[in-house]
Amino acid sequence: MLKLARLAVPALAAAGSLALWAGPASATSGAHFFNDTAASVSSTGALVVTIDEAGVGQALVNYDLNWNATADYGCINGGGNHPQATNKETVNAGADTTFSESPINGRVHADFTVPGTPPPVTNGFTCPSGQTLVLADVTYTATLTDDTNHVSKDLAASATFFTFKK
Repeated sequence: MLKLARLAVPALAAAGSLALWAGPASATSGAHFFNDTAASVSSTGALVVTIDEAGVGQALVNYDLNWNATADYGCINGGGNHPQATNKETVNAGADTTFSESPINGRVHADFTVPGTPPPVTNGFTCPSGQTLVLADVTYTATLTDDTNHVSKDLAASATFFTFKK
């Protein structure tokens, strides 16, 4: 009986070690965003998120981006001037956007342009005859979450395209 017990202990220890191994496709606990993960604004006013994340393993990474925006629109005349500082519209919007990226060697490098940005003009705001509607400025705040590995990063970006005369 003692001989059987001596053989059983190493066999159980080996079986326990195998049970703890999760395999190469599982998420790692070392997932982290680098400082290069940032938000910017494109020339059209869209929110662009640049992702640089390491330690994610080899499986597809699912992201959730919760964003909020404030955009100012105004009217300019043919000379490129804003004839009235009161002739403008401020729009606030936000949404949750989900997307996935495939890592290469455990790292995700990607640029993602957020659909639906900048937020469009609402409330029927239009410009008088002879003037053109323009996006004056836009500001974004966002939280990017790697839902696969449970890490997040706060982001912010803004751009001014046109300054209103007062």
